[in-house]
Parts: sequence; C-alpha cells; structure tokens
Amino acid sequence: MNREAWLGVLALLLVAAAVGLVALGPGALAERTDEDVRPSRLSLQEPRVAAGEVGGERAELSLDVRMDHRGGDAENVTVEVQAVDTDTGLVATTVRKDLGTISGDREVRTRMNVTVDRQGGYRLDIRVYEDGRRIETGSTRVSGVDSLTPDYAETSVGFERFEGGETSPPVIAAQSLIERNNRTTLRTATALTNRGSGPAGGLELVVVARQVESNIIADRTSVRVDEIDPGRTVNETADLKVPSNYNYYLDAFLYRDGVLVDTVTGSAMLDPSRPVPKNTTREEVDFQAGDFAGTPEPEPDRSEGATPMPTESGGGPGFGAVGALAALVGLAALAARRNQ
Repeated sequence: MNREAWLGVLALLLVAAAVGLVALGPGALAERTDEDVRPSRLSLQEPRVAAGEVGGERAELSLDVRMDHRGGDAENVTVEVQAVDTDTGLVATTVRKDLGTISGDREVRTRMNVTVDRQGGYRLDIRVYEDGRRIETGSTRVSGVDSLTPDYAETSVGFERFEGGETSPPVIAAQSLIERNNRTTLRTATALTNRGSGPAGGLELVVVARQVESNIIADRTSVRVDEIDPGRTVNETADLKVPSNYNYYLDAFLYRDGVLVDTVTGSAMLDPSRPVPKNTTREEVDFQAGDFAGTPEPEPDRSEGATPMPTESGGGPGFGAVGALAALVGLAALAARRNQ
C-alpha cells in the first residue's frame, strides 16, 4: 500500500473517532463550558451563637455561620463578623476569615469566634465578600453577656427551687429561735443540690436579712459549703439576729472564688400586721416572736433568797413619769405647810 493510501485510511479513522465521541457524549463540551460560566450564588442562613470561653472580664461568642452555595465557583470568599455594643452603638471588635474558593452545590459551614467585654448586649453583623465585593449580609443579637458564668466559677451546685406555687416549700426557710432585748434570732435553711456527675464544693453561702419597707440590711452572715456528692441535696443553716416586729426579705447568695453563681430570695414575717408588697390586705394580728422560739427562755430562779427582777407597772405608756411628777408636787405642798 502506498503512502497516499495510508494517509487516507488514517483520515477515515480520525473522522470515525470524532463521530463516535459526538455520538457518545453529545453536549459534554457544552455542559463543561456552561459550568465554567455560571454565576455563583451564596445565601447566608440564620447564624447560631453559643458561649465560648468565658473569663472574668471578657467572653467569647462562637458563631456557627452557614451558607448555601449554588452555581459556579465562588473565588476569594471572605466572611466578616462585627460586634456592635447595643448600649453605645460603638464597634467592639471585628474578625475576618478567608474561605478561599467554594465550588459545587452544597452547604458551607464555618465557625467564627468573637471576643467581647463581658457586659451588656451586642449586635453581630455578618458580611460575606467574593473577590472583595460584598454579596451577602446578615445580623443577630445577643443580650445578658454579663450573666455568663466565668469558666473558673462554674459549679454544678445550686439552690433547690420547689415547684407547686404558694403551697410549695420556701426556697429559704426561716425559724424564730430567741427574742431578747427587741432582737430576734432567725435560723435560716437553704437546700443545695449537686446536679453534676462528680463531687462539688468549695463554695460560700451568704445570707442577708433586708427590711421590707426600707431595704436596710439588718444582718448578714456567711457559711462555708463542704463537698456535696453528685445527685445529693444538703440543707445549709445560718443564723441572723434582727430587730423584732419587722418583716424581712432573706437573700441567699452562692459564691465560688468570689464570683456569684446562684441566688434566691425568701421572706421572714415578724410583724404580720404590716402588708407585704404582693399583698395589700391589712389585718391586725397579735404576734409575739417569742411564741415561735425554738429554744424557750429559762424561767427565773424563784428559790428563797433570790432577788426578784424589777417589773414594769401595768399602767399605760407614760404612767411612771406622771406618778413621779405627782409625788414631787405632793412633797412640795407638804414642805410649804410645815414652813408656815
């Protein structure tokens, strides 16, 4: 076979191969071209915020940022999160993260950590950029950042709060022990439960008696809380000495390393005739704190030779002063007669 014949056969084979490719994959080349030129679309979903590391002055807010990608490749994608103080309107901090090129129809997820002062609330503005061009925005808010417990102060122990409305046991029980010299000793009891999986302790319980009408602190005391086993409840008692015949709020504070971790409020009524803020009904009640004393006062010694204790006259208020004045007038009149 001569040279021209070989070239003819080769040309026929090339034509047949081209026809086969077209028959097996029609539009394949066109599809690839369409994929390259399709515009990319990134849609930002509602972000989720969780607390990260929490310190005494600063707190980390962890954002779970999710985007839906459709279309062609999105190149040089950058996500920016800006925290704005909701009280002042000032920018607290700004963080950015490069995601590079995003391709394929899928959900894209990234985590952004923003560290702010542990106080107030913040608006978190989210912006998505592609090649320096902003293509998507979103926003969310957080409040009560100051209520986040620092990591070093976390504890599984807290006050036991009873459900059941007015018939449930009080969170702080109070018992009147002794009344003496217009002072009443109150013994308070609070229930502490360890809801963790291991022993916990090293806490300080502070109990404060606050007079209802004036909010004046009548007395306060603190007790050390020993280790509590997991799943167990203990009752911690603390004694307060307050002026009698007043009503009090009883505030209990639980601290760990000087950081407040839990608090509850109860009440003690030593004067039921005075209305409490939640009840405007007024009813006079003959109430003596000594009637509820857990430890009765010892009776005075009535044996022979014992010196009797002085007692007040059964007269009304001011009777002693009037009697003394009348006696002085009588003595003066008697002296005047003798001098005549």
